[in-house]
Amino acid sequence: MPYRYHKLFLICLCLCSLAFVTIVPRAHAIPLHCNCGEEDRDLRLTTPAQQGPDVEELQIVLKELGYYEGEINGTFGAATEKAVKKLQTWLQLPADGIFGAKEREALTISLAHESIHTSTPGPPPGELRIEVDTEKKTLTLLVDDQVFKVYPCAVGKPSTKSPVGEWRVILKSTNWGGGFGTRWLGLNVPWGIYGIHGTNKPNSIGTAASAGCIRMHNRDVEEIFPWISVGTRVSIIGPFPRIPVKSPLKIGQNSKEVQMLQLTLREAGFNPGSTDGRYGPDTATAVSKLQAHYGLRPTGEADTNVLFLLGLR
Repeated sequence: MPYRYHKLFLICLCLCSLAFVTIVPRAHAIPLHCNCGEEDRDLRLTTPAQQGPDVEELQIVLKELGYYEGEINGTFGAATEKAVKKLQTWLQLPADGIFGAKEREALTISLAHESIHTSTPGPPPGELRIEVDTEKKTLTLLVDDQVFKVYPCAVGKPSTKSPVGEWRVILKSTNWGGGFGTRWLGLNVPWGIYGIHGTNKPNSIGTAASAGCIRMHNRDVEEIFPWISVGTRVSIIGPFPRIPVKSPLKIGQNSKEVQMLQLTLREAGFNPGSTDGRYGPDTATAVSKLQAHYGLRPTGEADTNVLFLLGLR
């Protein structure tokens, strides 16, 4: 990974040093001529289209960053303009589709930062866990419950909220593909496929934009990926909408209703263990303690009496 950003940084330096290039049709078989004393040209959509090694280098960088999906052909077309606009949004510059001096400078600084960023030492020894705050839109790495590093992230939209609760990483992948960016850390949420992943929409970071997953900048998820092992604890915190529980619950069931039971048990002072939507021995023990507290037979099953006492019916 450090090599990747080092390579991008060098390409970007080339973009900043390439001068105006005059191109003639390939049919004439005349070699490219570099007017090394001239200023870098602004790259933009024109008629006829701009061509040259500077355009090709730009396309390489845009593709590496996940913005460009077209052919690397050294021709500045509509796809390249679209990718430049995405890059400008990420760099917090006006998205006019023109790659000029401001973009060169901002990109060089950003990629230089990436080169340094990827060499960040790993976390110190200790138990590593992740905490995602859906209101602050941050992902925090903690070692032995001490903050090690905080990253910005995107969380679920209001209509597709991220699953608040306590989970574990059950899958790691470098080839999840598409809009999931360059890395995937799958979570053991029992009612759907949720994970922590990269994105091809970096401007969404810091917003509520996903279908429930946790999005990170590709550079950030690539940094934490080697540090996270299968089994790492992941807490997603934030407002949890109360839902009614219409039927009794018992050991072996997995659902949002079970998680609602667990969260309510915890609020009432009966520890159910992880609030992961899985009705296991810890949840059954918490239910039994609640039943005994109210003079009921401690069966460990959340029957109508338990649900009524917890205000879930």
